[in-house]
Amino acid sequence: MKVEIFDPAMCCSTGVCGPSVDKELLRVAGIVDRLTKEGVDISRYQLTSEPQKFIANKLVNDLLNSDSESLPITLINGEVVKTKEYLSTQEFEVLVKAKKDSQSTTCNCKDGCC
Repeated sequence: MKVEIFDPAMCCSTGVCGPSVDKELLRVAGIVDRLTKEGVDISRYQLTSEPQKFIANKLVNDLLNSDSESLPITLINGEVVKTKEYLSTQEFEVLVKAKKDSQSTTCNCKDGCC
């Protein structure tokens, strides 16, 4: 499972820069950090510092060309799952469960049978 989050233009992804703390960015940064430590393949790209990622991904590029207010955009395995807002904490938890479920059903034995 690969999760990609395309963030709008901002100075940082943590939410702790600028005159006040953005609690939503702080929440997402914490969840992304935790999921990464749990083995979820998750990446965040910022429009400010990584514009080429937005251009190179045809799906994201097309979305932005049709609706410039689409960010943030979240992709899972290359498919758009949410636009205009970040996944909720519950939606992130569903990802973790799906990741753990997929790992527990794979035993690497011939024909899936040990």
